[in-house]
Amino acid sequence: MKSETPLDGITVVDAASLYAGPLSAMILGDFGADVVKVEHPEHGDALRDFGDYPEDLSFKWVNRNKQSVPLDLHEPEAREVFREVVADADVLVENFRPGTLEEWGVGWETLSELNEDLVMVRVTGFGQTGPYSDRPGFGTLVEAMSGYAYSTGQPDGPPTLPPTAMADTVSALHSAYAVMMALYWRDTQGGHGQYIDTAILETMFGVLGDHVVEYDQRGIDHRRSGNRSSRTAPRNTYQTKDDRWVAISGSSPSIADRILRIVGGDDLAEDERFATMEGRLEHVEELDEVIQDWMREHTREEVVEIFEAHEAALGPVNNMADVFDDEHFDARDAIVRVEDGEDDVAMRGVFPKLSETPGRIDHSGPEKGEHAIDVITEHTDRSAEEVRRLARDGVTSLGGDEND
Repeated sequence: MKSETPLDGITVVDAASLYAGPLSAMILGDFGADVVKVEHPEHGDALRDFGDYPEDLSFKWVNRNKQSVPLDLHEPEAREVFREVVADADVLVENFRPGTLEEWGVGWETLSELNEDLVMVRVTGFGQTGPYSDRPGFGTLVEAMSGYAYSTGQPDGPPTLPPTAMADTVSALHSAYAVMMALYWRDTQGGHGQYIDTAILETMFGVLGDHVVEYDQRGIDHRRSGNRSSRTAPRNTYQTKDDRWVAISGSSPSIADRILRIVGGDDLAEDERFATMEGRLEHVEELDEVIQDWMREHTREEVVEIFEAHEAALGPVNNMADVFDDEHFDARDAIVRVEDGEDDVAMRGVFPKLSETPGRIDHSGPEKGEHAIDVITEHTDRSAEEVRRLARDGVTSLGGDEND
């Protein structure tokens, strides 16, 4: 019988917190992996108390499809349970500071002896080696240190950080990709387990590939250019008559020509200043002024309709209300409603879309300790009553009525 999802039968232990590590495990869980979420019995994952929300909204989507099994890894009994669960797993994701798990006797050398097929993902800000490896690393820090913030923002403004967990998300995608390569080598090439050293700094630095070769070959240190590009013109955001915004990109000659004809007719399209990309970049101020003047004469809806009619590249600058109301997002299930107790909650959908084994979301992030008894009794020799005793001792915690 064929599996409904591509990772059926793969067990992942997620012993990470916040975004980068848990997002890696979430991606695997979206495509069928059985994900065990290890978190602190008292505090849980930091995402349970993140931001100024009245409830754990971030936790609900980042930890969807997972089973919560709290373990206080400071305690010897908890580490023993952890070793036994990991010994029965395919993948372990962790983001403790380098050396922490080794101090607790549950590092790579120990766990790989227990489970030679284990793929261990070690997610840290700066990697397991190097001068910065002992530093605490968060997405914000590496977004700055990678060079990303330096090149982002308005020319006369400060370096600009993204308003989302961009570095963590990029890192998670790379980690999930690496897991699949490691599993493929293990399962189809006669290989065995291995550990993956994911440095969030390096994955974010990878976004700046063009900047690396430009600096080396041409001595160019990319400077902030707002919404413009050093390679393409026109490329910017423009305000419309109704105080909305649109973005355009004339990265190909045919698209640039269509844009020029829309906003200035044949005269503008045939103006020698704008006939080539080099010319458009040289005269970008004049070009942007012409486009902006035209935009101010039309509402955003009119602009979108005109550009679509001429097959010119343009996108409305959507806020979240726009996204929720967008028929394309709806048709692609980009936003899905997921059962959450007696209610449901909207969250981003599963992507990419596989034709034969698509991913799915079964439930939102679980109650802390909700699955402790089921998972521990399944993966170790302990009985349900022994797990309850561990909870009374603070080694784990149980969800729902079990805590009464």
